Amino acid sequence: QVQPVESGGGLVQAGGSLRLSCAASGGTFTSYAVGWFRQAPGKEREFVAASTAATYYADSVKGRFTISRDNAKNTVYLQMNSLKPEDTAVYYCAARSGPLIPQLSGSYEYWGQGTQVTVSS
Repeated sequence: QVQPVESGGGLVQAGGSLRLSCAASGGTFTSYAVGWFRQAPGKEREFVAASTAATYYADSVKGRFTISRDNAKNTVYLQMNSLKPEDTAVYYCAARSGPLIPQLSGSYEYWGQGTQVTVSS
């Protein structure tokens, strides 16, 4: 089984950019759907983006965030541009081998520990 490992979080000013990485530990993401979710304090975990045979984005990040894969590095990236204070959250990477609903957190089998993203105003 594959274990997602996130990195790349940090503190950034509004309007800035960050790139999150999700590395596949113990395997590869080649046959896996990979999704990014986030959870802000006091809020439920929400869908951000997913990569299957297609890519999916939450409306709140569409046009600002881009999900991509580097199969040679067994890594999935989330490029985040034009960041807003409301993007502040812990960002989680999740993976599943097999059919799923990309936007549904319960569809995913394997989860990383999360990486904190803080956007200051």
